[in-house]
Amino acid sequence: MIDDKSPYYTHTPANVLGNENFKLYWNRSILTDKTIPFNRPNITFMNKKTKNTFLIDIAAPNTHNFAKTITDKQNKYQELANEICAMWKQKTAQVITIVISSTGVIPKSLSQSLTTLNLYPNTYIQLQKSVILGTCSNVRSFLNYK
Repeated sequence: MIDDKSPYYTHTPANVLGNENFKLYWNRSILTDKTIPFNRPNITFMNKKTKNTFLIDIAAPNTHNFAKTITDKQNKYQELANEICAMWKQKTAQVITIVISSTGVIPKSLSQSLTTLNLYPNTYIQLQKSVILGTCSNVRSFLNYK
């Protein structure tokens, strides 16, 4: 949907992208018929042809909060996934978690998430680099605090 090859850290995503086959929402609330408390995943990706929707939520917790974060995110968006199936007449709506600890540790489930999204298996290397650089930036900002 985007042909721009600029580095990821300079890119500012649009809230909605789409074409005849796909629709992508970035950081946007999903309006539903019934009130759902967690209706704003980081990314909502819909394949219009196969009628599959992916609710992708991203986190970079501390290593000791790792397993809890993955479980919480899966449970948090499951009700929204069920509602999307009914409302948008989708075959499936899956909750995909992309969790990398703030020190770059990755869970075994990340490989499965990348495969489900049809991304290159070694995409996790770029993800780790991004998270670690973000952590370093936060530490530098904190240490220079006056």
